[in-house]
Amino acid sequence: MAEFIDISYLKLVVAAAFLASIACGIVGTLVVVNRMVFLAGGIAHAAYGGVGISFYFGLPMFPSVLGIAAVSSGVLGFTGIRVRHRSDAIIGAIWATGMSIGVILINMTPGYHGDVMSYLFGSVITILPSDLLIIGLLDLILILWITIFYREILAVSYDPEFATIAGIHVSTFYYSMLFFCAGTIVVLMRFVGLILVIALLSIPPCMVEPIVPSLGRMFFVCTFLNFCFFIAGLLTSLWFNFQAGPTIILVASGTFILAELVRRISKNYG
Repeated sequence: MAEFIDISYLKLVVAAAFLASIACGIVGTLVVVNRMVFLAGGIAHAAYGGVGISFYFGLPMFPSVLGIAAVSSGVLGFTGIRVRHRSDAIIGAIWATGMSIGVILINMTPGYHGDVMSYLFGSVITILPSDLLIIGLLDLILILWITIFYREILAVSYDPEFATIAGIHVSTFYYSMLFFCAGTIVVLMRFVGLILVIALLSIPPCMVEPIVPSLGRMFFVCTFLNFCFFIAGLLTSLWFNFQAGPTIILVASGTFILAELVRRISKNYG
């Protein structure tokens, strides 16, 4: 029944969900506030090329995907800054190219590739204790970065022109956000999947941005919402024997739609 093995493994999954919620809460808030959702989608899809490279050349999965994701985030960041008027077309091209390279290389690799789908849509059965250390390290780096540079990140996110006048190197923080986005996508690909993680980065911030006035509070609220989505999705997948990753996203998107309906009804008739 479902993907869980025993209580000890369930505790491991819940711990991974909590740590993943922190990363998604922080990075997702920055992605939405800085209008980078399409860029994040481009990074996730391009990173699939790293999956193909890993299969075809027999290289370790994590460094291969992280390398492609980092390069893609750098290229997309340069595109967003230097050629903004054509950024949508370039992002779309990189998005499609990365996916195509991944698919072609995987098809060219002899043997059975039944676990390929888990990198796209996630699978909790792939979570290992060592993954908790990686996700925890990512959380620690994110928290330290946010704590040290909170004022600069706040200025860059809401008023980049003022940040530039104040002497803040806006492009440095812009690239940093994209690199952290790439790292979060790659770290969570085994749990949620390269494609579906974008939903967890975007849905909670989109829900709370209109009602939470503070960037700092958004970090906490989005983290809490992501953890709720993780747990509700995992329990639903356990009950109905669904795949966990897509179920988590359906719970998140369903909650988002319901919240939007309630907000609009209360606005019109309140």
